[in-house]
Amino acid sequence: MADLSVDPVANLARVRARLKQAAAEAGRDGDAIYIVAVTKTRGPDRILPLLEAGHRRFGENRVQEAAAKWPALRARFPDIELHLIGPLQSNKAKEAVVLFDVIETVDRPKIAKALAAAIEKQGRAPRLLVQVNTGEEPQKAGVPPQEADAFLAQCREEWGLVVEGLMCIPPLGDPPAPHFALLAKIAERNGLKILSMGMSADYEIAAQLGATQTRVGSEIFGPRQA
Repeated sequence: MADLSVDPVANLARVRARLKQAAAEAGRDGDAIYIVAVTKTRGPDRILPLLEAGHRRFGENRVQEAAAKWPALRARFPDIELHLIGPLQSNKAKEAVVLFDVIETVDRPKIAKALAAAIEKQGRAPRLLVQVNTGEEPQKAGVPPQEADAFLAQCREEWGLVVEGLMCIPPLGDPPAPHFALLAKIAERNGLKILSMGMSADYEIAAQLGATQTRVGSEIFGPRQA
């Protein structure tokens, strides 16, 4: 059950202020960094206050959960920008293209091909980011850093996908800064403008190292309840 003492609107304002301060310390404009409020396991009652306060960018980890939650909310707030930030299965590609405005987890040829087919069939093209496994963790999704350039070229040339940026999740316990710096280098040499970096524990570091958007859940909604 959600902790109703948590005020997501006030928490979002605090996150935004901290993000702007961190960005300013690095000579960046914090207003240009978007906060994607991560709503995994959060019900509409917790999301509505943010929508009513004007926030529009949200992230979900699973296609099935998003399908149950967001169509009704989007009917009331049609300018929502919904991001898929969790791993995508190829058999969910068609549904993901319908539901999401941004898919941040393109990470292997099978997914790229499935998305290309769904986009062509439906005539709807979500913005696409490639997930890079900067820590090369075997249990984690993402393209290995040394394969990122070739995979990006393949997405563009073989499947006709328009990839706009990169996303990463540094290994738990690792200093995040080297991972964010690596992602920024890969993006720069491939002409990509969007960097989805940072979560509740490290979004300030991400803001200083080039993030254009950051994914924040527990700092806004409080810890997820079991």
